[in-house]
Amino acid sequence: MIFFTKEVEVMSLFESETGKNYEIQGLYVEEGITRRLQALGLNDGTVVTVLNRKKNGALIIRVRGTRLAIGRHISQGIEVRETR
Repeated sequence: MIFFTKEVEVMSLFESETGKNYEIQGLYVEEGITRRLQALGLNDGTVVTVLNRKKNGALIIRVRGTRLAIGRHISQGIEVRETR
């Protein structure tokens, strides 16, 4: 019997595409920033939608019904995988 497993691609939120949904897999930024992001609802398993990408690298995302702007440095430290 052969089983096929779908490999889940994990990437940083910075690498994400506008208009797609992503599930947070981990936060890998400074401890103070991690605590603030968790207080804003960005926890492992939370689904976020990338709404817009600014020229300076900032992202506008929707998390739990709220729009949030995240800079390049922070978005590079958020690990996500695409959801359907």
